[in-house]
Amino acid sequence: MLNAIIVDDEEFARSSLYFLIQQNCQEIQVVGIAKSVSEARNLLTQHSVDLIFLDIAMPGENGFELIPQVQQSNANVIFTTAYDQYALKAIKANALDYLLKPIDIDELKEAVGKAVKYSTFNKVENNRNESLKNLANDLQDSQAVKKITLPSSQGFRLIDIDDIVHIEADSNYSIFNLINLEKIVVAKVLKDYEEILPENRFVRVHKSSIVNLKFVKEYNSKNGLQVVLNNGEIIIVSRRRASDFFDKIKAYTNFQREI
Repeated sequence: MLNAIIVDDEEFARSSLYFLIQQNCQEIQVVGIAKSVSEARNLLTQHSVDLIFLDIAMPGENGFELIPQVQQSNANVIFTTAYDQYALKAIKANALDYLLKPIDIDELKEAVGKAVKYSTFNKVENNRNESLKNLANDLQDSQAVKKITLPSSQGFRLIDIDDIVHIEADSNYSIFNLINLEKIVVAKVLKDYEEILPENRFVRVHKSSIVNLKFVKEYNSKNGLQVVLNNGEIIIVSRRRASDFFDKIKAYTNFQREI
């Protein structure tokens, strides 16, 4: 049983989420409900909290301003948000999980299941706190997400996006190929990471491949269009994605010349 609090400035959002949890998440006990970050801080001092359902856009202080107190506790955070596109990318990259409003029951169950699983692994605490720091930093930086959180069977790994050479699809899994030749298999589809990673750097060149333009050595049409990476790997570029690839490699090359 995990102790949870709900933090949201909207009464309907608070009550509806509480009802959904009561009806569908028997492993969660809601020990407090707050309508502001200030009230949430008080709840964190009064209760042992394992999980926080945290809204973002609230008057006064937004949800991110609770992060310093969260880092001092042992709580995981599930963001509940209808936030703008950039912030959503940062949340996807670094949060334990997020729920878009209106909240879907199946997505709620999946997020809670992840929280229950992660809570059993004390070793993820430092990584979780670091991921929250990354989230705060990314949201202050209007340029791009810098690190990404990859879930694993025992918690999650924090990866610098500059270390990602390319990502390949394998059914409902994504395989991250890193600069140190390590491969990390993640139980998420490629499209999830296409939406998270900076689109000016990471290009979907095929239904089964995303490449980091930083590691593109050359491209040619010897056997159909293909790109050759710095590590010698050859990635096929599909015809329907070729135009987008050319536009982005040109923009990326021009940007590198300017700096």
